[in-house]
Amino acid sequence: MKAKTVAVTLVIVLVVGGVGIGFAQKDPATRKAGGLVELPKPRTEGGMSLTEVLAKRRSIRNFTGQPLTAEQISQLCWAAQGVTDQRKHRTAPSAGATYPLRIYVAMPDGVFVYLPDKNALEQVSSRDVRAGIAEDSNQKWIADAGAILVVCADVAITAAKYPEKATRYVSQETGHVAQNVLLQATALGLGSTPVGATDDAALAERLHLPKPWQVMYVLPIGVPK
Repeated sequence: MKAKTVAVTLVIVLVVGGVGIGFAQKDPATRKAGGLVELPKPRTEGGMSLTEVLAKRRSIRNFTGQPLTAEQISQLCWAAQGVTDQRKHRTAPSAGATYPLRIYVAMPDGVFVYLPDKNALEQVSSRDVRAGIAEDSNQKWIADAGAILVVCADVAITAAKYPEKATRYVSQETGHVAQNVLLQATALGLGSTPVGATDDAALAERLHLPKPWQVMYVLPIGVPK
């Protein structure tokens, strides 16, 4: 995990426009408007209890390679950075509500960035970069993930308010986001293992991250074998 004055970004990979989106085939077509991929509304009630999720969470590295559904992608992104009220608060705490994080998702059809206010994805690339992320992390199993969420940050966003402790606060926020995602994946019957050992420069280039955004955490999510 690395940082400066950082803002975090999660990466989502999908295919839009002309090519199919990388959700499971059984899903109905995802609506597209203004170049965005609209995600299904996330569930905010019901599901597995927190106590049960905490007891069941394990690091899982063996995936079937099956794509995730639109509903699963929506729920995972919402757990990471979803908006929870009209004041625009999010699912993960942020120092001074500065929200220096972004979420990118990498899937079979490309890379998209998550837009919390719209609960939608915006296309970054149409390339399947999962194998490349596995290479950048030197861990082959990552390539079999149905989707890879990448948390990125621009520390300067938080540093504008907390210049002396921005790096610490952004790193802490990254941890909050990652745990939300890991627990949500467990509740959905999916598996994940957080990955911090990456070639950050290579991965940033692969994801087309604009400066000064930087990679903080890689969260491969998949259907367990």
